[in-house]
Amino acid sequence: MSATEVRAETGEVADLERIRAEFPALRRTEGGRPVAYLDGPGGTQVPRAVPAAMTDYLLGHNANTHWAFPTSAETDALLAQSRRTIADLLNAEPDEIAFGANMTSLTFHLARALGRSLGPGDAVVVTELDHHANVDTWRALEVERGVSILRVKMVPETGHLDWDDLGRCLSDHRTRILAIGAASNALGTINDIGRAVAMARESEAMTFVDAVHYVPHQLVDVREWGCDFLACSAYKFYGPHVGILYGRRDRLARLNPPKLEPSPDTVPERLETGTQNHEGIVGAAAAVDYLASLASDGAPASRRERLRRVFAVLHERGRALTARLWNSLGSIDGVRLLGPPPEAPRTPTVSFTLGDRPSAEVSHRLAERGVFASHGHFYAATVARRLGVSEQGMVRIGCACYTTDEEIDRVVEGVREIACGG
Repeated sequence: MSATEVRAETGEVADLERIRAEFPALRRTEGGRPVAYLDGPGGTQVPRAVPAAMTDYLLGHNANTHWAFPTSAETDALLAQSRRTIADLLNAEPDEIAFGANMTSLTFHLARALGRSLGPGDAVVVTELDHHANVDTWRALEVERGVSILRVKMVPETGHLDWDDLGRCLSDHRTRILAIGAASNALGTINDIGRAVAMARESEAMTFVDAVHYVPHQLVDVREWGCDFLACSAYKFYGPHVGILYGRRDRLARLNPPKLEPSPDTVPERLETGTQNHEGIVGAAAAVDYLASLASDGAPASRRERLRRVFAVLHERGRALTARLWNSLGSIDGVRLLGPPPEAPRTPTVSFTLGDRPSAEVSHRLAERGVFASHGHFYAATVARRLGVSEQGMVRIGCACYTTDEEIDRVVEGVREIACGG
């Protein structure tokens, strides 16, 4: 079955043609061909509704918060509505949603807040599979607080975590925090977060989840997982460059974050430093509402239910695209596919190398054919080292809601031509 033929069992979801019509960037051409944006893991394109919401805020409601005049009150209301919208995306409560410049900044801020109660004799567990925004942010506590950092191994042959090693790290009596990614932005591997959280809880450790690469492809449920904290980025799910931090209300209330004395001490504002990117927060909510809008009209449904239906269909479309890409690339001499196969739990993100060619060269040659694909290590530098590709890097193909079968075929055609010297 092709990606365009996938339908939801729980109701219709917008077809690919209707989705693509909402993304003006898809009209761009390169070398006389429509651009295939396959760089989604580094940042997706945005539908019209997102910049429209941001422009409406800036032109009609722009003000700072908590003052007595109308535009300030309107800003307060829009920010509150945005928290409700993001809470629906994560199955959280609005006062458990904090915003910031990006996931990395929020994670540094959270690590420092948690680190104030940690010191020599305490340990934080990180993994080799993770983006370094969920590694180095915690490693900073080695210098600042004398905290030990324990590293869970990755299995290079499969692209999965070594769960026995995770168990060993969590059994260390010093462990206070597990910082783990929900999905690998380099390999597409999806981790069993529910299992990891349960293991951490048995060791009386808190859990922080980097869900940046997971949220665009799977519907998060922080209640089901039971995690203490989770971070994601709106620009990975069709929104602007804004970071999002979920924290259990009781955890946020007990934190001791670096903050200005006059700034709010209420949850979740106590985690937000300085004046926020109001238009970006509004745009992030608009991206979630756009995704929910892809569910067909019918019986009234909550935003969360509509998101569930849409994500189910987009996941199946992504699986079809991944299988098409993986199987076709695997038939090309010199291609080394990295990470788990299509039938494994994974996101529609495939990384590969082509012989000993630098990944930048392959990416450039694909761009000449109108295929935009990222290259390098994608800040998952440890993954690249474990796979032995630090020097040449990886070429990464990431499918989004607007990706077509034809675009996948163009990737394969381009790689085949490059492999043959074309």
